[in-house]
Amino acid sequence: METLQKDSEKQIAQFVAEDYRTAAVFSKYKIDFCCNGNRSIQEACEKKGIDSAILIDELHSVLSVKGEQSIDYKSWPLDLLIDYIEKKHHRYIEEKTPVLQQFLNKLCRVHGERHPELHKINELFTASVGDLASHLKKEELILFPFVKKLVAAKLKQTAVESPQFQTVENPIETMMQEHDNEGERFREIAELTNNYNPPADACNTYRVAFAMLEEFEKDLHLHIHLENNILFPRAIKLEQQFA
Repeated sequence: METLQKDSEKQIAQFVAEDYRTAAVFSKYKIDFCCNGNRSIQEACEKKGIDSAILIDELHSVLSVKGEQSIDYKSWPLDLLIDYIEKKHHRYIEEKTPVLQQFLNKLCRVHGERHPELHKINELFTASVGDLASHLKKEELILFPFVKKLVAAKLKQTAVESPQFQTVENPIETMMQEHDNEGERFREIAELTNNYNPPADACNTYRVAFAMLEEFEKDLHLHIHLENNILFPRAIKLEQQFA
C-alpha cells in the first residue's frame, strides 16, 4: 500500500526518464509523458478517470521484464546526449518531412473530397514541420553549443562567458513552449486520423502515410522527452555550478 501511494505521487517524467519502456503504458492510456510529464500519476489518472492502481500495476509489469532494460539516457554525458539527439532525432525529422508531405499532398488530391479531414491533417503537419525546422536550428546554433561550452568548462575547471540570452533557462523555456505547441498539434492529428487508423476504403499510400505519421509522432515524443525531462534539467543544474 505504501509503495502504491509513493508511486502515485511520483511524476510521470521520472518513471519515463528511469526506464523508457514505461512510455508505452502512458501512451496506451493517452497520458502525455513528454510535454506534460511534470504531473503526478495520481493527478493524470484523476483527470482521465483512470484507476491509478491499475496503471501502476502495468508499469511494474513492464519494469519486471528482465533483459530488455531501456537505454539509461540519464547516465550519458550531456555533450553525448546532444550529439545523439541531433544525429538521431533532428536528422529523422529532416529525412521524413519531404516524404510525408508528398504523401499527404497526394492524399488530399485523390481522397480529399471524400475525406475532407485530410486537408486539416496536411495543414497541421505542414505547420508543425515548418516550426520544427526553425526550432531545430535554434537548438543547434544557440542552445546546444552553449551547453557543450558548459560541459567543456566543467571538465577543464574554467569559467564560462555569460551568453547573450543571460541564462540557459531562457532559451530552454522557449524550446519547451514550442514543444508544447507541437504536442498539441499532434494530439489533433491523432484525433483526426482516428489514432492513425486509415478508413476502410484506404489505398496503400493512405495506409503508409498514416503509419509514417504515427512513427513520426512516436519519434517526436521520445525526442521531446529526452530534452524536457533529461537534457534541459541537467543543463540548468550544470549552469548553476558556475554561479
